[in-house]
Amino acid sequence: MALFSLLIAIFAERLKALPTDWQINQLLSKYHQTFVGQSALSSNTFLVITVVLPSLLVGSLLWFVEGMLWGLVTLVVWVFVATACFSHTKIRQTFKHFIKSALKGDVQACYHLSNELDCKTCNDAISEDDLGHKVGESIAWINYRNYGAIAIYLIAFGPIGAVLYSTIRFYFDLSAKQDRSTPLASTLLFIMDWVPSRIFSFGYLMSGHFSKGFSTWLPIVSRPTSNAKRIISETAVSSEVLPEKSDAPICIQSTLALLTLTKRTFIFLVTLLSLFTIFGWVA
Repeated sequence: MALFSLLIAIFAERLKALPTDWQINQLLSKYHQTFVGQSALSSNTFLVITVVLPSLLVGSLLWFVEGMLWGLVTLVVWVFVATACFSHTKIRQTFKHFIKSALKGDVQACYHLSNELDCKTCNDAISEDDLGHKVGESIAWINYRNYGAIAIYLIAFGPIGAVLYSTIRFYFDLSAKQDRSTPLASTLLFIMDWVPSRIFSFGYLMSGHFSKGFSTWLPIVSRPTSNAKRIISETAVSSEVLPEKSDAPICIQSTLALLTLTKRTFIFLVTLLSLFTIFGWVA
């Protein structure tokens, strides 16, 4: 069921089949505005209840529909949750606008769009080539957070795990946007990222330059306090042979190379899931 749901979610995301209002970030935004409000970030107890409640609702729904129509209803829930968690139209559109602006040589637009892509270090870029490199690192991180980690939690814990990770990520991002210090949200996301970031970054080694990437990967993952973003970005850069700078106004060769590496890594993850399903290790 995990493999089928994952494949359908990937297919639907590529086709933009799910309306924006039904995508996970929009659903969580409505949930926050309607039922939670600003109090979620002011109390640790309330924050825990807030991030756990959506996954409890999904778990209750799965329990309620179990066995209905020979399991067909359960499959529908799996597919819908996977598709909702995988669909990020806004991020995809922003990246496409960045590529188009880079090809046009619009440096100002590229800097603006890079900030929308959560590239906090892009303003420190010393050149257009450096900007493309930093955006490439951010794309590796974004793909992990929005696709890689979700896939791993979907495989390991089903829709409940995927929704829980998405909810914690949503409230971490919300506290960052509001410039509010929320140590609990950071701690929860650090815990949720601890294992998936190490698994997904190992996929970079298998999909790219293994020996070079391994020399970077091992020292980082061996430290329990290493944060996920550093693990993902540094391993991605080390595992891919980045092309030489082009003559384009804004060099996006590094960006595209790291994006390709991330895609290969995700294919590697799906291939592993297929093998696990064949051998009966994953339902």
